[in-house]
Amino acid sequence: MFALMQQSHAEALHLVCDPESGLKAVIAIHNSRSGPALGGCRYLTYTDEESAVEDAIQLAKSMSYKSALAGLPFGGGKAVIMRPAQLFDRQALFEAFGRFVETLQGRYITAVDSGTSSLDMDCIARSTRHVTSTSEEGDPSICTAKGMLTGIRATAVARLGSDNLEGLRIAIQGLGHVGYPLAGLLHAAGAELLVSDL
Repeated sequence: MFALMQQSHAEALHLVCDPESGLKAVIAIHNSRSGPALGGCRYLTYTDEESAVEDAIQLAKSMSYKSALAGLPFGGGKAVIMRPAQLFDRQALFEAFGRFVETLQGRYITAVDSGTSSLDMDCIARSTRHVTSTSEEGDPSICTAKGMLTGIRATAVARLGSDNLEGLRIAIQGLGHVGYPLAGLLHAAGAELLVSDL
């Protein structure tokens, strides 16, 4: 773990195991020089703990760059919750995660990401105020999809000389929080879509 942290210049790595709720989670903080580390909370099935740790560290690093490029007063962080194999209470699991986030005293702010929803953020918010993307605030995924559409149009201009997407064949891998609304935007623009999802 330390080699991974040194390789990506990660600042901190926090692990928690809460047997009562089934929570096994990782929070990686890549950089907090610009402010608290901001990054989503992934909730996925991982084959082993090492994969979860590696994912959190690499994604936290990406969040540092995203915040810096956007000129935001945040550093980069990321959380990964390993989906339990046994039966569990989802609300209790996310409330336990919120208690874990609270122990970091604002050094990390969590948000919706792959496998999580605004309802999950609501559960987290019962235990900490260091959360965004709650039902009250709304899911930011549509903003990401619109940003991707803008990027696709810019690429079309650079490569094809026009931002017209009509008839252009575009592949989307994953129809989750971002992929699904992006597919809708591209369809409305007349693109021919090739999509896949697990």
